[in-house]
Amino acid sequence: MSAPAKFLFDLDFAAPVKPKTEPTISPAEHEAAIAAAEQRGYQKGLVAAEAQARTQAERQTAAAFDRIAAALGIVAAQIPALTARIEADAAELGAAVARKLAPALIAAEPFGEVGGLVSSCLRELLGAPHVVVRVHEALYDVAREKLGEMARGRGFDGRLVVLGEAEIAPGDCRIEWADGGLIRDRAAIEAAIDEAVGRYIAARRGAA
Repeated sequence: MSAPAKFLFDLDFAAPVKPKTEPTISPAEHEAAIAAAEQRGYQKGLVAAEAQARTQAERQTAAAFDRIAAALGIVAAQIPALTARIEADAAELGAAVARKLAPALIAAEPFGEVGGLVSSCLRELLGAPHVVVRVHEALYDVAREKLGEMARGRGFDGRLVVLGEAEIAPGDCRIEWADGGLIRDRAAIEAAIDEAVGRYIAARRGAA
């Protein structure tokens, strides 16, 4: 059996141990290191603040869009009722204007409606033996002259009779022929219009 190997050391345990020297930096380097650390901390804080502000802004924007969507939903739900109310108000205003305007137009041109109606009838009554037109007595002279010219111009060969009657309102007339007749009664027409408009307004206001 061989003898164990001897370990040889290069260290001299008798020599004095040299103390370790701590690393040192200059004051300038120390200040620079502190400044750099502060700058890094500032940048990190700035980035974090910007991220937080961006997140907050996104949340506020989303909340604003939610409120806008809710408001639009409310408005959209109210549109049919608003439309119905506007239509009812417009119909009521139009009827009121017509009631005021019609008498003024008739007073300015009382023969206009009568002439238009008789003209339409004569186109269909060219073969009738006679036609009687009753108008307000104040329009008799004008109606007799203009309706006579109108009948001749339309080629009406029958007998045209024009009568003036006090009970017929200005602008109204009665047209009679052998097997029929036609009446223009502004009061009855206005009553029918008012009834129709009233039903329409009531329906629109009910929808509103």
